[in-house]
Amino acid sequence: MANLLYLVHRLPYPPNKGDKVRSYHLLRHLVARHRVFLGTFVDDPEDEAHVATLRALCAGLHVVRLDPRRARLASVSGLWHRQALTLRYYRDAGLARWVAQTVAEQRIAAAVVFSSSMAQYAQGLGLPMLVDFVDVDSAKWTEYADHHRWPMSWLYRREGEQLLAYERSVAARAARAFFVTEKETALFRRLAPESAHTCEALGNGVDADYFSPDPARASPYAPGELPVVFTGAMDYWPNIDAVAWFVAEMLPALRAQWPTLRLHIVGRNPAAAVRALAGDGVDVTGTVPDVRPYLQHAAVVVAPLRLARGIQNKILEAMAMGRPVVAAQDCAEPIAAQRGTELVTAADAQAFVHEVSALLHEPARAAAIGAAGRRRVQQDYSWEAQLSAFEHHLAPLRTGQPLAA
Repeated sequence: MANLLYLVHRLPYPPNKGDKVRSYHLLRHLVARHRVFLGTFVDDPEDEAHVATLRALCAGLHVVRLDPRRARLASVSGLWHRQALTLRYYRDAGLARWVAQTVAEQRIAAAVVFSSSMAQYAQGLGLPMLVDFVDVDSAKWTEYADHHRWPMSWLYRREGEQLLAYERSVAARAARAFFVTEKETALFRRLAPESAHTCEALGNGVDADYFSPDPARASPYAPGELPVVFTGAMDYWPNIDAVAWFVAEMLPALRAQWPTLRLHIVGRNPAAAVRALAGDGVDVTGTVPDVRPYLQHAAVVVAPLRLARGIQNKILEAMAMGRPVVAAQDCAEPIAAQRGTELVTAADAQAFVHEVSALLHEPARAAAIGAAGRRRVQQDYSWEAQLSAFEHHLAPLRTGQPLAA
C-alpha cells in the first residue's frame, strides 16, 4: 500500500455526470489498494453535502470552493499571459500549498491526475505522474470554434491551441497518459508524437448492478404516453446542441406518426436554451433524485450528439437498464456493441426518425435489443475490467518498488 496524491478538477462524488462517474470509480479503485490524498474543487453548492462521504474514503482531503463566475473572470488573465484559460480557471494558491505540504509530510509515491488542468499542481514535485486526460480537451475547443461565430470562434480556437501545447508538456513528463477511447488515444498520438509511447486507452465502465431494471420501480410518466428520453448534464454544450437538434429536426416528424410521443430531457442544470424547449411534446425535468425510473420506463433512449468525444456514459447506463438506444454514429463508435441488435445507430436526422419509429412499431424487437445491450454491458463494461489497465501501472507500488518518474 502506497500513499498517492489524487488531483481532480471536480468533486468526484456523487457520480451524477460523465466526468464524475469516471473520477469516482477511479477513486474507489485507488482507495481499495492505497492511501489516497485527494485535492479537488467544488463547483456546485449541492455537492457540499457530499464532502463528508469523500473524507471518510480518503487519508487526506482538501476541497476548494470554486465560484464559476469568479473563476471565469480570473481565467481571462490567461489571454495576456499566453496560457490556456482553463489553467487559470482551476488555479488556486491554497490547493498548491496543500499539495506541497502533503508531498513533504506524507511520503507520496506518485500523483494520479484526472484531467490535464490539474497537472499544474503535480508538475515540479519530482513525483511520477499517471494522467487521465479522458478526452483530448484541446481538440474539443477547436471543434467548438467550428460551430461558433467570431469572436467566440477565435477564443475557442485560441484555447485549443494553448491547451494542446500544455497537454503536450504534461504528457511528455507523465509516466503514463490515459484516454477514454482508442480513437482519442490515436488522435493525441498524432498531435503529440513525442509522447506516443506513453499513451493508452482506458475505457469507461458502468455499474450494472446499480443500473439494472427493477419490476417494482414505478414509472414517472403519464399513462398512455410514449416517452423518448435523453439524459445528461444539461448545461454542457454538446448536450444542449443534441436536444435542440432533436426537437427541431426529428421530434415534429415523430409526433406526426406518434401523437402521444413526448421527449423527456432529464438532467441537472438545464441551460436557458434547454428550458425554452419545454412545451407541447417536450418535458425538461432538471435535476431528478434518480435517473433510473426515467430510463427503465422509456420506450426509446436517444443520444443524438453531434459533438461527442469519448465513451458516453449515458449510452452505457441506458443499455445497462435494458432499454433500446438510438445513438449518433460518431457517438456510438467507441462502444463495442453489435449494431442493430445491441445498439442502434443513425447517421442523420432522417435516420433517427426512421430508427426510433421502427422501434416503436416493433416493441418486441425493441425489448430484445434492450436485453442484448444489457448483456453486452455486463460482459465488457464493468469498472473493474476497465481499470485493470490502470492498476497494472501502479502495481510496483504495492510491492514497494518505485514508479519511473
